[in-house]
Amino acid sequence: MTAWSVVALVVVVVMAPALPGIATRTRAFLTGRRGAPILQLYGDLAKLFRKNVVYSRVTTPVFRAAPIVGLATVLTAGALLPLDGHSALLSFSGDLVAFTGLLALGRFAIVLAGLDTGSSFEGMGASREVTIATFVEPVLFLCFAGLVLATNELSLAGMLGERLGGVWTAAFPSLALTAAALFVVALAEASRVPVDDPATHLELTMIHEVIVLDHSGPDLGLILYGHAVKLALFAALVVSALIPRGLLAPWLAIVVLVGGLALVAVAIGIVEASMARLRMNRVPQFLVAAAALAVFGVLLQLR
Repeated sequence: MTAWSVVALVVVVVMAPALPGIATRTRAFLTGRRGAPILQLYGDLAKLFRKNVVYSRVTTPVFRAAPIVGLATVLTAGALLPLDGHSALLSFSGDLVAFTGLLALGRFAIVLAGLDTGSSFEGMGASREVTIATFVEPVLFLCFAGLVLATNELSLAGMLGERLGGVWTAAFPSLALTAAALFVVALAEASRVPVDDPATHLELTMIHEVIVLDHSGPDLGLILYGHAVKLALFAALVVSALIPRGLLAPWLAIVVLVGGLALVAVAIGIVEASMARLRMNRVPQFLVAAAALAVFGVLLQLR
């Protein structure tokens, strides 16, 4: 751990709310609309944190704890990534399993809170959320498998740090496929088109937005912020797989990361402007296609 690791994590968590805004503004520009400001989510969060929280009488402490658990797990997962291109705040062999487990724990907390309300509508959204997760998590592990084979490292700091820079040229075709699969995972985890649409309010198509309908005030703010940080973490994975930042000075690696995060957000906006949301029964096929990309990346390492 270095001071640059702390700086990089702070930069990412501060920049995170801007990424959905960049994606939304890109989508609006490409579809001929004005769109909301890039910094809209910052204003929304400030407004939510000034409000009071309203709890249903049927909910339990599980409902109240879910936003805190969700944000805490995402921030802890971020501490496992070498965001400065060299080292992470927390690092140990096999921490890629901990990274995936932390994200799964945060999802479980939010899903459990939705079920805690006793609403069949939120129960439907919870069911859809965990169904998509069963396809997303194997893809993520396949992507990590490709990185492990490329670098012979079992920690995220090792496989995405300086070691990756040494093998980047030879392993680029595999890393490109891995980055493409990670981009699809980012779309699914961040509830973006074509998997989900954060702007939709149609009852039959809502997924993530359904689960948080009963949250309000600061609790809803924590959930929205945690969701933005999760998007930033997956965007950082895409950037780290494509650009060997371990060969750069830490401050320059952070600058490259900031630019890369913005470009990933623009790419998300382009996808949303050029594709419609998939029908629910098509989403698993979309994620299986991402798994195929990750498998091809692994096979290139085994040749």
